[in-house]
Amino acid sequence: METIRIWTQLLWVFLSNGFWGFPVTKTIYQGPLKAICSPGLNCYSCPASTTFCPIGSLQQLLLGVRFSLMTGNFYLGTFVVGSMGLLGAVFGRFICGWACPFGFFQECLHKIPSVKLKVPDFLKYFKYFFLLVFVIILPLFVVDQFGLGKPWFCKYVCPAGALEAGIPMLLLQPDLRKTIGMLYYSKIAILVGFIIWSIASSRPFCRTTCPLGAFYSLFSRYQLIKLKHSEDACTKCKACHSVCPVGVKFNETPNNLECVNCMKCMTKACKFGAITIEVAGYELPERPVLATRKIKA
Repeated sequence: METIRIWTQLLWVFLSNGFWGFPVTKTIYQGPLKAICSPGLNCYSCPASTTFCPIGSLQQLLLGVRFSLMTGNFYLGTFVVGSMGLLGAVFGRFICGWACPFGFFQECLHKIPSVKLKVPDFLKYFKYFFLLVFVIILPLFVVDQFGLGKPWFCKYVCPAGALEAGIPMLLLQPDLRKTIGMLYYSKIAILVGFIIWSIASSRPFCRTTCPLGAFYSLFSRYQLIKLKHSEDACTKCKACHSVCPVGVKFNETPNNLECVNCMKCMTKACKFGAITIEVAGYELPERPVLATRKIKA
């Protein structure tokens, strides 16, 4: 199952970034596929990107609300919000574990041999801060004289944007190097910081900063497809604790907001069939029990 997940992640990297004519055009793809919402964090300005980033689009919607009201144009953004809501309601953070290009990038970095460090638990709340403040409040309320805001998270924080768009576009269009300033260097510094951190810790950006992960986590209890824990089958051996890439103790908190649904707990740890997949309230057939269950006292 882990091999299938890795290949699925790799497939989504190419599906989200499928425009391979960019070395010739040297520009950002603007074709009809750009109207499709990428399930994972994937920069709109990446020259290979064929989809729009849900977080970037949400900011673009909110930063233009004041201007729309001032000019008498009322754009509700139902397509953007609806796409994100539908993805969250059906898959939740399965997207983080199976379809996010930047999540896959962090997983690859973490395989590099190094000292491995835990991510402090309190840092998990910061991604909700970035969702609320940088994605919603600042674009909506901090506006210029024309009533337009800024995409604060994309512009000042997002390391995926620096990796997928900032660096490639400078290579494709050397003239852009004249515009480089402190903002560009700060974004590169953030990217380098997360690269180093990802080598030492598992998925630090997902766990501490990603507003899209924060958004999807709000659906953890109600998403259509999710992992289910069976109290009756569980022996409380805690084997699921040691394999979780985001530090979730699944047998204790099965609907944990941090769970990226990578299914390692089910396929690599649990030997008693205590973890299964539930689709719309229907539990899929249990996988074969891998070991004889201990008899509870």
